[in-house]
Amino acid sequence: MNTLPDNGKELRGLLKRPWLWLILLAVLGAVAYGIFMANAPSEPGKGGKRFDPAGKTIPVIAAAVKKGEVGVYLNGLGTVVPRNLVTVKTRVDGQLMRVHFQEGQIVKSGELLAEIDPRPFQVQLTQGEGQMARDQALLKNAQIDLERYRTLHTQDSIAKQQLDTQEALVRQYEGAVKVDQGQIDNARLQLTYSRITAPIGGRAGLRQVDAGNIVHAADANGLVVITQLQPITVVFTLPEDNLPAVMRRLQDGAALPVDTYDREQKSKLGAGRLLTTDNQIDTATGTIRLKAQFLNENGTLFPNQFVNARMLVDTRRDATLAPTAAIQRGVQGTFVYVVKEDKTVTVRPVKLGPADGENVAVEDGLAVGEQVVIDGADKLREGAKVEMAERSKNAAGKEGAHKRGPGGPGGWKQKRGEQ
Repeated sequence: MNTLPDNGKELRGLLKRPWLWLILLAVLGAVAYGIFMANAPSEPGKGGKRFDPAGKTIPVIAAAVKKGEVGVYLNGLGTVVPRNLVTVKTRVDGQLMRVHFQEGQIVKSGELLAEIDPRPFQVQLTQGEGQMARDQALLKNAQIDLERYRTLHTQDSIAKQQLDTQEALVRQYEGAVKVDQGQIDNARLQLTYSRITAPIGGRAGLRQVDAGNIVHAADANGLVVITQLQPITVVFTLPEDNLPAVMRRLQDGAALPVDTYDREQKSKLGAGRLLTTDNQIDTATGTIRLKAQFLNENGTLFPNQFVNARMLVDTRRDATLAPTAAIQRGVQGTFVYVVKEDKTVTVRPVKLGPADGENVAVEDGLAVGEQVVIDGADKLREGAKVEMAERSKNAAGKEGAHKRGPGGPGGWKQKRGEQ
């Protein structure tokens, strides 16, 4: 009969000790957390189950490995350089009377650009022509006297010395006429130089001198700078290790195609071919300079523009090609998820070759016809059960768009009958 009261006293004593309740709550919380973690799926990449115990599969998109050809490309940084660049200068001194071009205008070779005051050169031409007319008259008179002296000498009417003197006088006047002709030609040349024409076809830059100013042949800036835009060249660099492959193709007479892209490598600016390489390697950078030529019909390449050059040096045929999107990288290197016949995936290490667009050559690790996962690989592990899916029509044509989850706009559409 005294036991119950004693137990009641002990129970009331325990209730008055709160630290015992804290220990009890901690034990119950630990048990609940252990049960939750035992049943919850683990995160991708940390081991454990990646899908729920009910056996649900992971929807993925796969593509087949195929045979094909892949290009071997070399990439380099380049600068657009005009084929010809000319600073147009005056060749005579004088006042700039008229300017016939607009800044930024496309000019043709031989087109009139500017005019220098021609009057001083016209005066020189008139003086030269007058001097020549005088000397020609003297020459003609001396020649007539020479013929007369020769007749008299045959008749033994004059001394031989007088005949020789007249012959020397004729040669003297002939020399004077030639000097006069040279002065006339020089005056005409200076008059021609007063009309400044474009030495090449191209784009005119900003005008350096305005009409009305006195210009000199010694001026450093000139009148305008003309750059040839069609065709145009690109000078780019490659590592010296790539030089043997390039030289072999050039020695074989191959025309190596070169494409240029903008700074972000998104927009193609032009397509051309390699012209030549430099004759020495830059020892400071270990690179070699190469020059390619482009027709530049649309004018997308501009002098001194920075571009990314991409040159095709070889084409590998009958290569094993896998989608670039299927390549995964980890601590163990490059690998892919291969879909087996039982609709499970396995990790397959691969050795990669050159890449070309959406495909990459696989030198070892894959066989033609095998299916590799190209979308949804972030949820997979070795042996995971997968369900084949395909992109919806809205997303099928959007290459390079960001990945979307299943069921959303542009996401996956499950194939009927596939598990």
